[in-house]
Amino acid sequence: MSHAPQTEPDTHAAPLRRFIDPAYVPLCDNLAQVRERIDALDEQIVALLAERGRYVKDAARFKRDAFQVSAPQRQQQVFDKVRRLAEQTGAYPEVVDACYRAMVAGFIAREQRDHLEMKNIEENP
Repeated sequence: MSHAPQTEPDTHAAPLRRFIDPAYVPLCDNLAQVRERIDALDEQIVALLAERGRYVKDAARFKRDAFQVSAPQRQQQVFDKVRRLAEQTGAYPEVVDACYRAMVAGFIAREQRDHLEMKNIEENP
């Protein structure tokens, strides 16, 4: 049995499949439009990650040690909050959860490095 070589989709072609859900409303006419809008969202997401990172860096100033940097209770609060937000906004909760867990792990690793490069403020200057 021979298989045709796999190829990337034609980004300007008409849709090949449709959703069964009659309430689904298409957002774009072709894959090129979908990708263009996703690329625009990615620009916004990366800018927001940069801003979040600046706050994470600033947070290190208020933490005594590596445990406080990792703040497991705060992590769980964030994961619970974003899962609720995902459900409220129609996002995929499992995707939001996975993204936030990876993002928080990355930010904690970065904050741990930042924390090591800091010095304590003397109590009696």
